[in-house]
Amino acid sequence: MNTSTLFRKVRLLDPLTNTDKITDVWVTDGKIQAIEAQINILPPETKIVEGQGLILGRGLVDLYSYSGEPGFEERETLSSLAASAIAGGFTRVAILPQTVPAIDNSAALSFLQQKAQTWQGFPKLHFWGNLTVNGEGKKLTELAELANTGVVGFTDLEGIENLGLLRRLLEYIKPLGKPIALVPEYPSLKGNGVMREGSLSIEYGLPGNPAMAETAAIATILEMVGEMRTPVHLRGISTRRGVELLAWGKARGIPVTASTTWINLLLDTQQIATYNPSLHLAPPLGNLDDRQALIDGVRQGIIDAIAVNHRSFTYEEKTVPFAQAPPGAIGLELALPLLWDQLVVNGEWSALQLWKALSSNPLKCLGFELTALNVGQTAELVLFDPQKLWQVNSSNLNCLGINSPWWGQEIKGKVVKSLRFN
Repeated sequence: MNTSTLFRKVRLLDPLTNTDKITDVWVTDGKIQAIEAQINILPPETKIVEGQGLILGRGLVDLYSYSGEPGFEERETLSSLAASAIAGGFTRVAILPQTVPAIDNSAALSFLQQKAQTWQGFPKLHFWGNLTVNGEGKKLTELAELANTGVVGFTDLEGIENLGLLRRLLEYIKPLGKPIALVPEYPSLKGNGVMREGSLSIEYGLPGNPAMAETAAIATILEMVGEMRTPVHLRGISTRRGVELLAWGKARGIPVTASTTWINLLLDTQQIATYNPSLHLAPPLGNLDDRQALIDGVRQGIIDAIAVNHRSFTYEEKTVPFAQAPPGAIGLELALPLLWDQLVVNGEWSALQLWKALSSNPLKCLGFELTALNVGQTAELVLFDPQKLWQVNSSNLNCLGINSPWWGQEIKGKVVKSLRFN
């Protein structure tokens, strides 16, 4: 059935064309038909959406989040994750391969791809494949087989400390033409750390994860990539020094992109004074200067993208002492409103800078072609109300987990609808 929808006097955002303006947007038959200051001639069945005070932008793209299914359906199912993504404005989500079984063979990948067809491709779920068997960093997966089966790219659970293995990976993957995302952390340096090492980790009596666990890995990866010229993406930058190293590498033309997670941009180690287990994260929250460096890094383009890294756990798993809780927090429905309210409203970023880091840049990091929101293009859009107040609780969220530091709080900003017309 044909559809015709007019968004009247909506604020249109598209970082690809540097568009931030109040306009009318007419969508019909799955495509944008007109973007004008005023559209008056419309089919009689057109649905009118009054857009005053609302944001209309390209659909958001999450670089990496966790699915509980298969293996941990009590935490999250693909269905609940998909519903959470759409409610948060994410029309595409790339799923990490830490499932049971792990996505390190074509059979596991095919199962998930078939399962994802339940939603007729909306939201579009992409799947990362493991670099190594079970993500353990010891033995390579069948990279070519996974690439042919349709993984979006390759990544692992932790940083790879076997540099000989990492070198072989960079050699083998280059001709496959798939993104490779590396976790920039050395587990041996991290040890049993559960928060960023510093004066506050001592004050709180919690084992510290030193910044060098991340920065030593970044420095090594940059040296290897600079030599081998295999493009890589660095997942979850969380330190000030990490941002400095990235800037150094990019200035020298090293083919590297990077992301940070949304929650590391909003909170830091000071909040861990509450010992809220939902603040036990991977990567860990940084110190105050780390958080400010991440904010500046996104604004300056040193950090290309913001990832949600959504990871749902059961109540029983997270209702334990801080150090014993598994790392991770939910975020697909919270990232956009909280980032907008705390970083756009206060002037740290422009609206386009945030939208770029949440939409077009993640899509680029995943290796997809970018198309602007122009007349004739397929409409994959999100409608966002930055003023709407709502409470973070089970009745308002679609995901199964409750592990969020904002649980029970009222926040401002909510996605009205995620839309795809084709």
